[in-house]
Formats: sequence, structure tokens, C-alpha cells
Amino acid sequence: MKFGLAFASSIAIEGPDALDLCRHAEAAGFESLWGGEHVVLPTTIESPYPYTADGKIPAAPDTPIPDPLIWLAFAAAAAPTMRLGTCILIVPQRNPLVLAKELATLDRLSGGKVELGLGVGWMKEEFDALGVPWERRGARNDEYIAAMRALWAGPHAEFHGEFVDFPPVTCSPRPVQASIPILVGGDTDVAIRRAARLADGYFPGEGDPERLGALIARVREAAEREGRDPASIEIDAMFTQHLGDPIAGVEQLAALGVDRVMVPAFFYAGPGGLDRLDQFGEQVIRPTNG
Repeated sequence: MKFGLAFASSIAIEGPDALDLCRHAEAAGFESLWGGEHVVLPTTIESPYPYTADGKIPAAPDTPIPDPLIWLAFAAAAAPTMRLGTCILIVPQRNPLVLAKELATLDRLSGGKVELGLGVGWMKEEFDALGVPWERRGARNDEYIAAMRALWAGPHAEFHGEFVDFPPVTCSPRPVQASIPILVGGDTDVAIRRAARLADGYFPGEGDPERLGALIARVREAAEREGRDPASIEIDAMFTQHLGDPIAGVEQLAALGVDRVMVPAFFYAGPGGLDRLDQFGEQVIRPTNG
């Protein structure tokens, strides 16, 4: 089982703290570090957050949310063996040509370790603040992915779509990986179809094992409808309801078909956090992976 440290960027925003966190995570046996994204948190948010019962985002206005790609570049030097991912990047908010260059550069610097976890966004107020259209953001997202993959595939790439249109251009350097793996986040029918259609992985927000199992089954069914091998879509899952018996929790997720356990870094924030991280490695990761 692979273990990722999710939202790591939000608990270690100062350079020395980030270095310590990355090095402890690497030594503990985590195989990947992940950063989340919101460019801004509007003072007034009426859009419902999809992963809490009350629809409120579990963050204060000044909760640190560093830019994930910059933070991950710093992390790559601190923990060179670890993969680097976003959980998640809001792709429709970004210029796809600039994003393609940023991701390829990070992949090159890290020796081919980048994974792009993405979503289309849930907070209309943030899109409004950025001046990015809220409407048809899903279609925009999908076209941006296609454009980036064209740029990563080789020189003299061109693309002609509804949202992206460019003549032959070359974006260099290109990724070390043939194409940067893309993981789709979200629990909706649209997210499931998107994962089945174009993603290398699926990252639901659901932590309840029963509901998670149902989501995974739906992704597999959708993949088959797309003519894909369901096993070609890696499943990442949040590790939130399993701390009472973490070994059993890992076994339960493995039985559901989960390939990577995503452990929220918030468990390791504050005094004694790195000690608890070390203990998780000793008590859970090492016994699980031998």
C-alpha cells in the first residue's frame, strides 16, 4: 500500500518547518507529498462546501494555503525520493499553457515524480474574484487537460478548441514522464465520468468505507463503459475514519481496491506533530509494507 501525506503544504509554510516535515515524512515511509489549493478565500462564501454536513469549509479566512506547485518544488529538494502531487489543483482557474510549463518544470526537477490531482472547483466566489468564468468550468477543465497533454507530447504542438486555440508551438522542457499522471477529485456523477474518460487516477473526498466502496464500484463500471480496464485507474482515498485501529483501516481500504492511502497532514500539526508522524510510520506504514 502506498501512503501519501495529504495537504502537507498547509501545516508547514515556513522554510525550516517544511524541510523538517518533508524529511520526517520520507523517513516514516510515506511515498508522496501533496499540496492543496485555493488562491484566495473570499470573506463571504455562500457556495456550499461539498464535504461537510453543514456546507461550510473547515478553514478560517487566514488559514495558510500556499501555492502547491511552489511548495512542492521546495519539497522535492528536501525529500528527493518522494512523489509530488496536488490535492487538488483547480485547473479551470489557470492558464493551461503556463500550467503545462510549471508542471513540466517541476517534473523535470524532481526526476519524473509529479502527479496532477485536479478538480473543477466548488467556490463560485473565488472564480469571481479571479475573473474566471464559473459557467462551463467542467468543459474548460477537460479541454485544458487535452491542451496540456498535447504540449507535453512533443514539439510543434497545436490545439484548436473552444477555450484554447494556438498554432504550432513548443513548450520545453517537457516532463520526464511520458505524460504527467492526472487524478480526478470529487464524488459527483460528473467527476466519476471524467475520471473514467480521461484520468489515470481517482481521488474521492468520501471517507466512509461503505460509501467509498460504492464510489469505487461506480468508477469501475464507468471505466468499462469507456472501454478501459478499471485497474488502469488508481484509487486514492482519504484516511480519516480509521485512526482508532489504523492497521485494520488500511486493510479495509485495500480490500475496497484502494491503491494509496491519503493521510491528512493536519493530524500532525502543532506541538508533537512530527513525533506522531514518526509513530505512524513505525506503527502503521512499516508493518503494512513489511
